[in-house]
Amino acid sequence: MDAPPSIRETGAPRLLILGGTAEARELAAALQARGTFAVSLSLAGRTRNPLPQSAPTRSGGFGGVDGLEAHLRAERIDALVDATHPFAATMSHHAHEAARRAGVPLLALQRREWQRQPGDIWREAATIPEAVEKLGPAPRRVLVALGRNEVRALEAAPQHACLVRSIDPVEPPLAVPQARYIEARGPFAEADEHALLTAHRIDAILSKNSGGEATYGKIAAARALGIEVIMVARPARPEVETVDSVDGVLEWLERLPHHSSPARRGV
Repeated sequence: MDAPPSIRETGAPRLLILGGTAEARELAAALQARGTFAVSLSLAGRTRNPLPQSAPTRSGGFGGVDGLEAHLRAERIDALVDATHPFAATMSHHAHEAARRAGVPLLALQRREWQRQPGDIWREAATIPEAVEKLGPAPRRVLVALGRNEVRALEAAPQHACLVRSIDPVEPPLAVPQARYIEARGPFAEADEHALLTAHRIDAILSKNSGGEATYGKIAAARALGIEVIMVARPARPEVETVDSVDGVLEWLERLPHHSSPARRGV
């Protein structure tokens, strides 16, 4: 997909944000307000109705490492910020390699992980199938907060009654006897999560350790109610310079010699 005209025509340093997170939206808005960068935002295209963005936006994959490298060179990108979801490890690895090949400075913006607090009842799992297995053989009432692309793993444990929450519909529905669906987009307040868990008599939560405040309400509510959380650990991501705030990205950008990027020179 071609870059938006506003990116092609400006002489300002060009920044590509790999987004899909609240942090990416916040960063794009901050940079648009400053007006010192020509910002473009890329979304994976997995969500049917993404929130409005303040920067010119493209949707869909690049075609792997080669495609992203070609995009960086063709659009003469001066800097790349990986602000994808903590579980979008494949995209992060692609970004790392494409930026290395194109000689484009790369920074990761990654929110902090949730940490176990006194009163939390957590069981940690390395993968989603492992998390489903850790629910155990006895039937349970489970809030499934994994995202619609990962919920198929629940079909391996049809004994559980699942309350599945996702932004977009789960299609087709899970092949399990007991499943209910909620379509909702965070943030979710702790009080509302407390009410949801109580109303559905939830006794376990399946959750990825996404971090951040927007979806932490269910973790705090589970702590208050004594509900077990099966927490899926984050996947390994490439070792790149990383910050955990928009301010950290802004400080990093101020230190960059934007005019000297090989991708911008067309090398």
